[in-house]
Amino acid sequence: MKKMISQDLNVRSLTILFFFLLTTGCANLGLQGKPASVPEIRPGILAGYLQMQEIPDSLVLLPPPPAAGSAAGALDEEASRKCEAMKGSPRWALAITDANLDFPEAAQIFSCVLGIAITPQDTPYLYMLLRRTITDAMISTLKAKGHYKRIRPFILHKTSVCTPSWEAELRKDGSYPSGHTTTGWTWALILSELDPEHGDAILARARAYGESRMVCNAHWNSDVLAGQFMGAAVVSRLHTNPAFLADMKAAKAEIAAQRSKGLKPTRNCSEEAAALAP
Repeated sequence: MKKMISQDLNVRSLTILFFFLLTTGCANLGLQGKPASVPEIRPGILAGYLQMQEIPDSLVLLPPPPAAGSAAGALDEEASRKCEAMKGSPRWALAITDANLDFPEAAQIFSCVLGIAITPQDTPYLYMLLRRTITDAMISTLKAKGHYKRIRPFILHKTSVCTPSWEAELRKDGSYPSGHTTTGWTWALILSELDPEHGDAILARARAYGESRMVCNAHWNSDVLAGQFMGAAVVSRLHTNPAFLADMKAAKAEIAAQRSKGLKPTRNCSEEAAALAP
Protein backbone atom coordinates (compact mmCIF):
# COMPACT_ATOMS: atom_id res chain seq x y z
CA MET A 1 0.00 0.00 0.00
CA LYS A 2 2.67 2.49 -1.03
CA LYS A 3 0.03 4.61 -2.77
CA MET A 4 -3.26 5.70 -1.32
CA ILE A 5 -5.52 2.73 -0.77
CA SER A 6 -8.36 4.63 -2.41
CA GLN A 7 -6.42 4.48 -5.67
CA ASP A 8 -5.77 0.75 -5.27
CA LEU A 9 -9.47 0.16 -4.68
CA ASN A 10 -10.71 1.88 -7.81
CA VAL A 11 -13.95 1.29 -9.58
CA ARG A 12 -12.42 -1.29 -11.91
CA SER A 13 -11.62 -3.43 -8.87
CA LEU A 14 -15.24 -3.82 -7.80
CA THR A 15 -15.85 -7.06 -9.67
CA ILE A 16 -12.81 -8.68 -8.05
CA LEU A 17 -13.75 -7.31 -4.65
CA PHE A 18 -17.29 -8.59 -4.99
CA PHE A 19 -16.04 -12.16 -5.44
CA PHE A 20 -13.73 -12.00 -2.44
CA LEU A 21 -16.23 -10.33 -0.18
CA LEU A 22 -18.88 -12.90 -0.99
CA THR A 23 -16.54 -15.72 -0.07
CA THR A 24 -14.93 -14.18 3.02
CA GLY A 25 -17.58 -11.96 4.60
CA CYS A 26 -18.39 -14.45 7.36
CA ALA A 27 -14.86 -15.68 8.02
CA ASN A 28 -12.96 -15.32 11.29
CA LEU A 29 -15.53 -16.28 13.92
CA GLY A 30 -13.03 -17.98 16.22
CA LEU A 31 -11.52 -16.28 19.27
CA GLN A 32 -8.70 -18.71 20.09
CA GLY A 33 -5.22 -17.20 20.21
CA LYS A 34 -5.20 -15.13 17.07
CA PRO A 35 -7.60 -14.27 14.24
CA ALA A 36 -8.15 -16.67 11.39
CA SER A 37 -6.34 -15.88 8.17
CA VAL A 38 -8.15 -13.49 5.81
CA PRO A 39 -7.35 -13.36 2.07
CA GLU A 40 -5.90 -10.30 0.42
CA ILE A 41 -7.88 -8.62 -2.35
CA ARG A 42 -4.78 -6.71 -3.41
CA PRO A 43 -1.20 -7.02 -2.11
CA GLY A 44 -1.29 -5.84 1.52
CA ILE A 45 -5.07 -5.17 1.48
CA LEU A 46 -7.31 -7.61 3.34
CA ALA A 47 -10.90 -8.44 2.46
CA GLY A 48 -13.33 -6.47 4.60
CA TYR A 49 -16.13 -7.81 6.75
CA LEU A 50 -18.99 -6.74 4.50
CA GLN A 51 -20.20 -8.24 1.28
CA MET A 52 -20.38 -5.83 -1.61
CA GLN A 53 -24.13 -5.39 -1.49
CA GLU A 54 -23.94 -4.60 2.24
CA ILE A 55 -21.50 -1.71 1.92
CA PRO A 56 -23.16 1.74 2.22
CA ASP A 57 -23.53 3.49 -1.12
CA SER A 58 -21.99 6.97 -1.02
CA LEU A 59 -23.77 8.03 -4.20
CA VAL A 60 -27.12 7.35 -2.55
CA LEU A 61 -26.26 8.69 0.90
CA LEU A 62 -24.38 11.89 0.08
CA PRO A 63 -25.64 15.07 -1.56
CA PRO A 64 -23.56 16.51 -4.42
CA PRO A 65 -20.47 18.43 -3.30
CA PRO A 66 -20.81 22.21 -3.02
CA ALA A 67 -21.04 23.99 -6.35
CA ALA A 68 -18.49 26.60 -7.33
CA GLY A 69 -19.67 30.05 -6.25
CA SER A 70 -22.10 28.71 -3.63
CA ALA A 71 -22.01 29.69 0.04
CA ALA A 72 -20.84 26.20 0.94
CA GLY A 73 -18.14 26.44 -1.71
CA ALA A 74 -16.97 29.74 -0.19
CA LEU A 75 -16.66 28.03 3.20
CA ASP A 76 -14.51 25.34 1.59
CA GLU A 77 -12.26 28.00 0.09
CA GLU A 78 -11.93 29.83 3.40
CA ALA A 79 -10.95 26.65 5.24
CA SER A 80 -8.47 25.79 2.50
CA ARG A 81 -6.79 29.21 2.80
CA LYS A 82 -6.43 28.82 6.56
CA CYS A 83 -4.86 25.39 6.18
CA GLU A 84 -2.48 26.61 3.49
CA ALA A 85 -0.90 28.85 6.13
CA MET A 86 0.12 25.75 8.15
CA LYS A 87 2.59 24.54 5.53
CA GLY A 88 5.94 23.73 7.14
CA SER A 89 4.55 23.81 10.70
CA PRO A 90 4.44 20.91 13.21
CA ARG A 91 0.77 20.50 12.24
CA TRP A 92 1.86 20.06 8.61
CA ALA A 93 4.37 17.42 9.71
CA LEU A 94 1.64 15.53 11.58
CA ALA A 95 -0.59 15.70 8.49
CA ILE A 96 2.17 14.00 6.52
CA THR A 97 2.32 11.23 9.13
CA ASP A 98 -1.48 10.96 9.15
CA ALA A 99 -1.52 10.51 5.38
CA ASN A 100 0.26 7.16 5.65
CA LEU A 101 -2.28 4.33 5.56
CA ASP A 102 0.32 1.59 5.16
CA PHE A 103 0.42 -1.03 7.89
CA PRO A 104 1.91 -1.38 10.46
CA GLU A 105 2.31 2.43 10.70
CA ALA A 106 -1.39 3.17 10.19
CA ALA A 107 -2.29 1.07 13.23
CA GLN A 108 -0.61 3.65 15.46
CA ILE A 109 -2.76 6.63 14.45
CA PHE A 110 -4.92 6.30 17.56
CA SER A 111 -2.35 4.67 19.83
CA CYS A 112 -1.59 7.85 21.79
CA VAL A 113 -5.22 8.53 22.74
CA LEU A 114 -5.69 4.84 23.57
CA GLY A 115 -2.47 4.78 25.57
CA ILE A 116 -1.33 1.46 24.08
CA ALA A 117 0.58 0.16 21.09
CA ILE A 118 -1.44 -1.68 18.44
CA THR A 119 0.60 -4.48 16.91
CA PRO A 120 -0.09 -7.83 15.25
CA GLN A 121 1.86 -9.50 18.06
CA ASP A 122 0.26 -7.90 21.13
CA THR A 123 -3.21 -6.98 19.83
CA PRO A 124 -3.86 -9.27 16.85
CA TYR A 125 -7.66 -8.91 16.87
CA LEU A 126 -7.54 -5.13 17.15
CA TYR A 127 -4.93 -5.00 14.41
CA MET A 128 -7.13 -7.21 12.23
CA LEU A 129 -10.16 -4.99 12.90
CA LEU A 130 -8.28 -1.98 11.57
CA ARG A 131 -6.95 -3.80 8.52
CA ARG A 132 -10.31 -5.21 7.50
CA THR A 133 -12.48 -2.18 8.21
CA ILE A 134 -10.25 0.13 6.16
CA THR A 135 -11.35 -1.93 3.16
CA ASP A 136 -15.03 -1.57 3.98
CA ALA A 137 -14.57 2.17 4.57
CA MET A 138 -12.66 2.87 1.38
CA ILE A 139 -15.01 0.88 -0.84
CA SER A 140 -17.95 2.86 0.55
CA THR A 141 -16.53 6.06 -0.96
CA LEU A 142 -15.89 4.81 -4.49
CA LYS A 143 -19.22 5.48 -6.18
CA ALA A 144 -19.40 9.15 -5.18
CA LYS A 145 -15.71 9.66 -5.93
CA GLY A 146 -16.11 8.18 -9.39
CA HIS A 147 -19.37 10.01 -10.13
CA TYR A 148 -18.49 13.52 -9.01
CA LYS A 149 -14.75 13.48 -9.80
CA ARG A 150 -14.34 16.54 -7.64
CA ILE A 151 -11.15 18.51 -8.19
CA ARG A 152 -8.83 18.67 -5.21
CA PRO A 153 -7.73 22.02 -3.76
CA PHE A 154 -4.06 21.66 -4.71
CA ILE A 155 -5.07 21.15 -8.36
CA LEU A 156 -7.49 24.08 -8.47
CA HIS A 157 -5.06 26.39 -6.68
CA LYS A 158 -2.02 25.13 -8.61
CA THR A 159 -0.08 24.39 -5.43
CA SER A 160 1.20 21.15 -3.87
CA VAL A 161 0.21 18.50 -1.33
CA CYS A 162 2.03 17.35 1.79
CA THR A 163 2.87 14.02 0.08
CA PRO A 164 4.35 15.03 -3.30
CA SER A 165 5.06 11.43 -4.30
CA TRP A 166 1.30 10.78 -4.33
CA GLU A 167 0.43 13.83 -6.39
CA ALA A 168 0.08 12.02 -9.72
CA GLU A 169 -2.30 9.47 -8.18
CA LEU A 170 -4.32 12.12 -6.38
CA ARG A 171 -4.89 13.93 -9.67
CA LYS A 172 -6.71 10.85 -10.98
CA ASP A 173 -8.92 10.41 -7.92
CA GLY A 174 -11.97 12.48 -7.00
CA SER A 175 -11.79 14.20 -3.63
CA TYR A 176 -15.43 13.76 -2.50
CA PRO A 177 -15.77 12.17 0.02
CA SER A 178 -12.41 11.88 1.75
CA GLY A 179 -11.37 8.23 1.97
CA HIS A 180 -8.86 8.93 4.73
CA THR A 181 -11.54 10.66 6.80
CA THR A 182 -14.03 7.86 6.19
CA THR A 183 -11.41 5.41 7.46
CA GLY A 184 -10.41 7.55 10.43
CA TRP A 185 -14.01 8.06 11.52
CA THR A 186 -14.78 4.36 11.07
CA TRP A 187 -11.82 3.48 13.27
CA ALA A 188 -12.66 6.13 15.87
CA LEU A 189 -16.24 4.95 16.29
CA ILE A 190 -15.03 1.38 16.67
CA LEU A 191 -12.30 2.33 19.14
CA SER A 192 -14.55 4.59 21.21
CA GLU A 193 -16.98 1.70 21.56
CA LEU A 194 -14.16 -0.61 22.64
CA ASP A 195 -12.74 1.97 25.06
CA PRO A 196 -15.53 4.37 26.09
CA GLU A 197 -13.38 5.76 28.92
CA HIS A 198 -11.24 7.45 26.26
CA GLY A 199 -14.10 7.99 23.83
CA ASP A 200 -13.95 11.79 23.72
CA ALA A 201 -10.19 11.79 23.13
CA ILE A 202 -10.54 9.20 20.37
CA LEU A 203 -13.23 11.16 18.55
CA ALA A 204 -11.29 14.41 18.92
CA ARG A 205 -8.27 12.72 17.37
CA ALA A 206 -10.47 11.49 14.52
CA ARG A 207 -11.69 15.03 13.89
CA ALA A 208 -8.09 16.22 13.73
CA TYR A 209 -7.20 13.27 11.51
CA GLY A 210 -9.79 14.37 8.97
CA GLU A 211 -8.54 17.94 9.20
CA SER A 212 -5.08 16.65 8.34
CA ARG A 213 -6.39 16.04 4.83
CA MET A 214 -7.19 19.74 4.57
CA VAL A 215 -3.82 20.71 6.01
CA CYS A 216 -2.27 18.44 3.38
CA ASN A 217 -4.12 20.46 0.70
CA ALA A 218 -5.63 17.20 -0.61
CA HIS A 219 -9.26 17.73 0.45
CA TRP A 220 -11.93 20.34 1.01
CA ASN A 221 -13.76 20.76 4.30
CA SER A 222 -16.96 19.34 2.79
CA ASP A 223 -15.00 16.25 1.65
CA VAL A 224 -14.01 15.69 5.26
CA LEU A 225 -17.55 16.15 6.59
CA ALA A 226 -18.88 13.72 3.99
CA GLY A 227 -16.17 11.24 5.02
CA GLN A 228 -17.32 11.41 8.64
CA PHE A 229 -20.87 10.66 7.52
CA MET A 230 -19.73 7.65 5.46
CA GLY A 231 -17.64 6.36 8.37
CA ALA A 232 -20.73 6.36 10.59
CA ALA A 233 -22.72 4.55 7.89
CA VAL A 234 -20.02 1.88 7.58
CA VAL A 235 -19.85 1.25 11.34
CA SER A 236 -23.62 0.98 11.56
CA ARG A 237 -23.57 -1.71 8.87
CA LEU A 238 -20.62 -3.51 10.44
CA HIS A 239 -22.68 -4.09 13.57
CA THR A 240 -24.84 -6.50 11.60
CA ASN A 241 -21.84 -8.74 10.84
CA PRO A 242 -21.14 -11.70 13.20
CA ALA A 243 -17.43 -11.87 12.40
CA PHE A 244 -16.99 -8.17 13.17
CA LEU A 245 -18.85 -8.48 16.47
CA ALA A 246 -16.74 -11.48 17.47
CA ASP A 247 -13.53 -9.61 16.69
CA MET A 248 -14.78 -6.60 18.67
CA LYS A 249 -15.23 -8.78 21.73
CA ALA A 250 -11.70 -10.14 21.43
CA ALA A 251 -10.23 -6.69 20.72
CA LYS A 252 -11.83 -5.23 23.83
CA ALA A 253 -10.11 -7.90 25.93
CA GLU A 254 -6.80 -7.16 24.22
CA ILE A 255 -7.00 -3.46 25.11
CA ALA A 256 -7.60 -4.32 28.75
CA ALA A 257 -4.69 -6.77 28.74
CA GLN A 258 -2.33 -4.22 27.22
CA ARG A 259 -3.27 -1.68 29.87
CA SER A 260 -2.73 -4.15 32.69
CA LYS A 261 0.76 -4.83 31.37
CA GLY A 262 1.55 -1.11 31.23
CA LEU A 263 2.67 -1.34 27.59
CA LYS A 264 2.85 2.15 26.09
CA PRO A 265 2.60 3.50 22.53
CA THR A 266 5.76 3.56 20.45
CA ARG A 267 4.63 6.77 18.74
CA ASN A 268 5.97 10.15 19.93
CA CYS A 269 2.82 11.21 21.79
CA SER A 270 4.28 14.46 23.17
CA GLU A 271 5.11 15.61 19.65
CA GLU A 272 1.63 14.69 18.45
CA ALA A 273 -0.02 16.56 21.32
CA ALA A 274 2.09 19.64 20.66
CA ALA A 275 1.15 19.63 16.96
CA LEU A 276 -2.54 19.42 17.85
CA ALA A 277 -2.47 22.04 20.59
CA PRO A 278 -4.70 25.10 19.95
